[in-house]
Amino acid sequence: MSLSKRALVSLFFAMALAAVVVERVGASVTRVKDIASVKGVRGNPLMGYGLVVGLNKTGDRRQTLFSNQSLAAMLQRLGVSVPPRGIKVENVAAVVVTAELPAFAEPGGALDVTVASIGDAKSLQGGLLLMTPLKGPDNEVYAVAQGALSIGGFGASGGPGNSVQVNHLTVGRVPSGALIERAAPVISLSGRLEIVLDYNDFTTASRLATAVNMGISGATATPMNGRTITVDVPIAYDGREVEFIAALESLSLNTDVAARVVINERTGTIVMGENVRISSVAVAHGGLSVRVDTRFDVSQPAPFSRSRGAETVVVPDQNIDTLEDEARVMQLGEGATISELIQALNTIGATPRDIIAILQALKAAGALQAELQII
Repeated sequence: MSLSKRALVSLFFAMALAAVVVERVGASVTRVKDIASVKGVRGNPLMGYGLVVGLNKTGDRRQTLFSNQSLAAMLQRLGVSVPPRGIKVENVAAVVVTAELPAFAEPGGALDVTVASIGDAKSLQGGLLLMTPLKGPDNEVYAVAQGALSIGGFGASGGPGNSVQVNHLTVGRVPSGALIERAAPVISLSGRLEIVLDYNDFTTASRLATAVNMGISGATATPMNGRTITVDVPIAYDGREVEFIAALESLSLNTDVAARVVINERTGTIVMGENVRISSVAVAHGGLSVRVDTRFDVSQPAPFSRSRGAETVVVPDQNIDTLEDEARVMQLGEGATISELIQALNTIGATPRDIIAILQALKAAGALQAELQII
């Protein structure tokens, strides 16, 4: 292993050990607002179909039929009658417009919108989004978008084979480009609330209910399952539900997480929680390298031999070498922690790729007392 690789591996182990130390110091104490939310208080996706005009011959081509039809329909509404096949749409692009309507949004507010080409336009640079209704899942119009696009890049072409492009040119944004026309769906915050955890964990749900019962006088919290807790609003907060939710969100508790090892094999990233334990096990890890070198030689027939069917041919000459590294052995006792595993792997000079193979083998052997998740 080269010096740079050893330095990289040492840095990886140091960061992992530091993360374990931080967790043990008390990083698991978390506010309620960071791990849970009030049921129904969420954003609502909006989507619409529109046209971007003003492009410099980088729009949809003639064979994109829906662009022609949409432009003809728009002109028809403006009192201009033009057959779809008589329109050139190289300065126009058909787009899908998306936005998110926040909870408790009121008419008159502004939303950022994202615009993406759905035809074969080359670029939306310099385009203007025409008035586009944005609908929710219930097919009702909640906002109307319009405005100049910002794509955060540019493109230029000087002829076939001569072009330059910076960033993605067929997706852009219109900051504050949509006006809210209809209020977001409203939920009742009085009487009883449901608090939903971001992840399912029965221990954390039970601790959250206990924190609410002990932290807010008169509140009654009951865990319904590993994710949902019902809370009865106290009489003292009648008519002041927003203050009650603010007090609830500021409560702190010790969260609990399952022992889990997350591996991204494409990048060599490994994240291991503090609760991971290893059963008594011995691991031998070595590497076998096989190298095949192929060299092509030309076999030339002797003079005057072509009449007898001799031909010039290419003959491959292959050499196969094998190299097996010395096996590296480590032994861990019963209930070894993640820090002890890291120290043992660091001792034998394991790379992140080696660690992934070792962890998969430990899980297959039943010695890894944690969930192994590969992403």
